[in-house]
Amino acid sequence: MTETRPEAAHIAMFSIAAHGHVRPNLEVIRELVARGHRVSYAIPPALADVVAETGARPRLYTTTLPGPDDDPSAWGTTLLDMVRPFFEDAVHALPQLAEEFAGDEPDLVLSDSTSYPSRVLARRWGVPHIQLTPHGVAWKGYEPEEVNPEFIALKQSPEGKAYYARFAEWLREQGVDMHPDDFTGHPDRSLVLIPKVMQPHADDVDEEVYTFVGSCRPEPAEQGWQRPAAAEGKRLLLVSLGSTFTDRPDLYRACADAFGDLPDWYVVLQIGRHVTRESLGPLPANTEAHAWVPQLEILRQADAFLTHAGAGGSQEGLATGTPMIAVPQAADQFMNARILADLGVARYLPAEEADAARLRETLLGLVDDPAVAEALARARRQMADEGGAVQAADIVEAALPSSRAAVERS
Repeated sequence: MTETRPEAAHIAMFSIAAHGHVRPNLEVIRELVARGHRVSYAIPPALADVVAETGARPRLYTTTLPGPDDDPSAWGTTLLDMVRPFFEDAVHALPQLAEEFAGDEPDLVLSDSTSYPSRVLARRWGVPHIQLTPHGVAWKGYEPEEVNPEFIALKQSPEGKAYYARFAEWLREQGVDMHPDDFTGHPDRSLVLIPKVMQPHADDVDEEVYTFVGSCRPEPAEQGWQRPAAAEGKRLLLVSLGSTFTDRPDLYRACADAFGDLPDWYVVLQIGRHVTRESLGPLPANTEAHAWVPQLEILRQADAFLTHAGAGGSQEGLATGTPMIAVPQAADQFMNARILADLGVARYLPAEEADAARLRETLLGLVDDPAVAEALARARRQMADEGGAVQAADIVEAALPSSRAAVERS
């Protein structure tokens, strides 16, 4: 059988060193490498080894952003604390990246949504730019203030006005005539790496700009998690707050207190790197705690999932058909939690209300509700036709400059 593909090209991917922004796109990169393309991946050293496993070449730069192993408090607490570091890192990184690729400019640029220099460089080089977006995207009529009212106060504050003025001036210096909100929130082209069921106002998304390819996470290798003898014949609950906002010993302790004496349940706590097993005190016999667990493998066996509603965890809960308790901690997790609840596949429990009594009541009401099982089955049917990494790579190849003549390969 013969298929027509573009001639091998040089493709550059740009991202920050955050697991939630790198891991969702790795299978797309792996697929492009497998098709014979030379892929450079601009990344800080902290995740260079993760990138190299795809066959792409890490192109290293230094960053001013907190690293993947830093305490979440390094990001600050206010909305300005959350958005300004990405701009400051762009100012810091752009000269490094321009020098790194000087004389080796790519034919096409891919980037995570947080990599602002990538869009500047693609325009400078005159090559296509496609964003690989691991979260929900803007819809027609979208304004940041609609999703997060804190933007209103930010834009009215002296500090916020100074931030927007600096950002706008930097864009003008780069020859980009765009408002910062449009530059950061409205890409020219985007492949959305989440299921469309997780997108707010999905019917109002511009399909000429955004294509939902769904989750591009790999099938996990067998990692050996086995139900212990104490879990045989019992329902299984996984508790995980992802990889970043895990410094919640109070929540893990509340889970132990809530579920510890339920005779029909076994509980696995993934507590991350910021909390120690010893700090939680004695755990019930039906509860185990680890810094890390093979999450997807456990979810395939689980009867319920307490999640922070990050993009990755939400998708894995949907993919495995696992009823969820959504306890968001930060950023887009609040929106994701509302979406999961609106889909009927989860109960939204604000973190400040997640005491032992509410946790137990929520779990028991969730798992025996037939409407939840029906909603999960419906969501999985809607996700079935999304093309994942293969579809994403097809679209990237179709966007390569026409000078990359198509060649036939057997």
